[in-house]
Parts: sequence; C-alpha cells; structure tokens
Amino acid sequence: MTLSLPPAIALYVLAANHNATQSVNDCFTEDATVKDESRTFRGVEAIQQWMTDTKAKYQHTIEPLTVRQEGQSTVVTNRLTGTFPGSPIEVPFRFTLRNGKIASLEIG
Repeated sequence: MTLSLPPAIALYVLAANHNATQSVNDCFTEDATVKDESRTFRGVEAIQQWMTDTKAKYQHTIEPLTVRQEGQSTVVTNRLTGTFPGSPIEVPFRFTLRNGKIASLEIG
C-alpha cells in the first residue's frame, strides 16, 4: 500500500532515511520546530544537527504506515527500526504545514 503524503512530509521521510540533511531547507520552514525526546529544536540549522545526531545515535529508518488529518495537523504513524531498545516501534509524527513546508513536527 502506498500512502499519499504531502510533498514536504514525503521529502522529510526520504531525507531522514538517507541522512540527506541538506534537504531540510526544502521541507522545513526557516522558523520550524521539532519536538523529540523531550527536547525542542528551532530553525533549519538546529533541525539539520538533530537529524544528523539522531541518525548517528539510532541508525534508524522510518516507514510510514498510516496518515490522517487531525484539525490543522497531519499525523503519520511510522514504524521506526534502529539500534534502540524495543526496535521496531510504531510512533506518531504530528506535522503542521505552512505554505507547503513543515512548520512543526512532534514525535511521539
């Protein structure tokens, strides 16, 4: 089954799976935020560093399983597989888009 993801979210998944942090500029707004593991990362540079650090730490891949709209948010449930306890796990990623780019992402 192929999911129909908004282009910015599809690009994020592709970038995350291939450690292509240069794609952050193409899928996130300049003032975007990411909330992950009780931390908040603000702006493209911080998000690029978060992606690099997270990939190095967990060597994970993201597989989108479901997508649904909840108000202004697009919630994608993903299977995360990597070098962390309990792998693989299913985790919701809550995206808020603005002008076709990701303005915020909350993981978990």
